[in-house]
Amino acid sequence: MLKLNRTHNQLRGSKQSPGFSLIELLIVVAIILIIAAIAIPNLIRAKIAANQASAVESCRTITSAEVVYYTTYANGFAPSLNSLGGPAAGTASSSNAQLIDEVLSAGNKSGYLFTYSALKMDSTGAYQDYALNADPVNPGITGTNHYFTDEPSVIRMNISGTASASDPPIQ
Repeated sequence: MLKLNRTHNQLRGSKQSPGFSLIELLIVVAIILIIAAIAIPNLIRAKIAANQASAVESCRTITSAEVVYYTTYANGFAPSLNSLGGPAAGTASSSNAQLIDEVLSAGNKSGYLFTYSALKMDSTGAYQDYALNADPVNPGITGTNHYFTDEPSVIRMNISGTASASDPPIQ
C-alpha cells in the first residue's frame, strides 16, 4: 500500500498545468516582432512603388486624353482636368469630355496630386500647350518621385522636388 501511495504522489507532482509558460509566450511575441520589423519596410516600399507606377500611368492617360481632346473638339488642349473627365452621365462635350475617370479628373489619385495648367492661348481662345505635374501627397510616404509632362508627352522625373521640362525623362 505504501508503494501505491508513493506512485500516486509522484504522478501528482509531475503533472503539468495546461497552456504556455510566460517565457514561451515572450519568445513567440519576439519572433513575431522580428518578422514584422523585416516585413513592414518592404511593404511600405512596395506601396510607394505601386503609387509611383500609378502616377506615371496616370500621366500617360492624361497625355493620351489630351491628344483625343485636341483632335475631337478642334479647340486646342483642355482648359482643365475637369474638362477631360467629368461624370459619365450625359453626352460628352468639350467641358465634359469623359476621357479620364472622375478620380483622376479631380486631381488626386493613388497618393499623388495632379496639377494641370493650360498654357499658350492663341487668338481664338484655344490652348496650344499644357503642363502637368504629379507630386506625392506625402513625400516619402505615398511616393518619392515627382513627375512632369507637357505637349510632347515626354514624362520627366525629379526625386528632390517638383519636376519641370528641364528634368531628365523617365527610363
